[in-house]
Amino acid sequence: MATTAPATPNTDPQAGWSLPAWTYSDPEFFEVEMRRIMRPSWQVVCHVSDIPDHGDYHTLDFLGESVIVVRGKDSEIRAFTNVCRHRGARIVDGPSGCAKRFVCPYHAWTYDLEGRLAGLPLKEIYPDVDTSKLGLAPVEVEIAFGFIFVRLEDDGGPTVSEMIAPYAEEIGHYRFEDLRALGRVTMRPRAVNWKNVGDNYSDALHIPVAHPGLTRLMKNGYGVEAYPWVDKMWGPILPRLSNNPSEQAYQKFLPRVDHLPEDRQRLWTYFKLWPNVAFDIYPDQVDFMQWIPVSPTETLIREIPYAIPDDRREMKAARYLNWRINRQVNAEDTWLINRVQDGMQSHSFSVGPLGETEVALRNFCSKVRQIVPESREERQPAPGWSRRLHAV
Repeated sequence: MATTAPATPNTDPQAGWSLPAWTYSDPEFFEVEMRRIMRPSWQVVCHVSDIPDHGDYHTLDFLGESVIVVRGKDSEIRAFTNVCRHRGARIVDGPSGCAKRFVCPYHAWTYDLEGRLAGLPLKEIYPDVDTSKLGLAPVEVEIAFGFIFVRLEDDGGPTVSEMIAPYAEEIGHYRFEDLRALGRVTMRPRAVNWKNVGDNYSDALHIPVAHPGLTRLMKNGYGVEAYPWVDKMWGPILPRLSNNPSEQAYQKFLPRVDHLPEDRQRLWTYFKLWPNVAFDIYPDQVDFMQWIPVSPTETLIREIPYAIPDDRREMKAARYLNWRINRQVNAEDTWLINRVQDGMQSHSFSVGPLGETEVALRNFCSKVRQIVPESREERQPAPGWSRRLHAV
């Protein structure tokens, strides 16, 4: 297994240790990390190809907020909270749609595609209302590599492009801007803390132990490295055929992709953006995934595959087989993270050592400790600790 140390030296005195178990179930810690980590984080809503025409929109429900991303009549993509400025009612339902304008179902306040208040029923009863100040509340939006990201708050952190800059050239080979959705967004509930999902994603040591299929395909070729805002994992698909039917068929049917360099024709690569967004990049497709915190012990995994249109029978077969292989990998990972979440409830466990090769986990834990210093406490503080912090 290949590993690369973080791009900047890790000066955290606790760098060799995991986050304490109590931070994976404590309601107070959950509220603090949602405020300090999640609200300022970039979240994927959809791909630009998902909203190609004027009025096309997608929504994202995140941390009690609902965000609309819409293409305006000027073709610009904007994001707003899905909240009427009159009484706070949600305006649209569902994950996507198309509208000439947004009409609140409560009192018919109407907004144009640029978010302006364009229709106010009984306007005469609001003589002092400045309608120019009552447009939909904007949300920061960034388009990077063809995907539309939003963030609820700006804490001065990097843009998505800055986060992924170390791998911009590498990702450029895959023509992200030309991707199209292969299916629909799925939501998979998991009874674990969101950090357990992310920890598992960036953990390379469990691959040869818990994923026999990936091991048959890659042997010991799996690698991991970490930069401050992005982790990378990778594994080459070996020429020696697996004895598993789906894996062997994938190896046989996967066709050449002309726009990819030779060393990427049979390479699986995984990127995790801080703190909870991931892209699984295969020669045949790109799977997007994010793990959305719901409660201290509940997470929704939101995912959808994308691919460059390709009608070759071999490519269609490879994509189907990819799904079969990774469905098994996902089942194995679910089993693992459930065991970790359950085990963390034991009073006998607090923190565990992180090996020198566990560079992605070390980087993640250090960032959490920097942003939420209370996570340095090995044992759970007395109830009310977060309120006492505000009182100081």
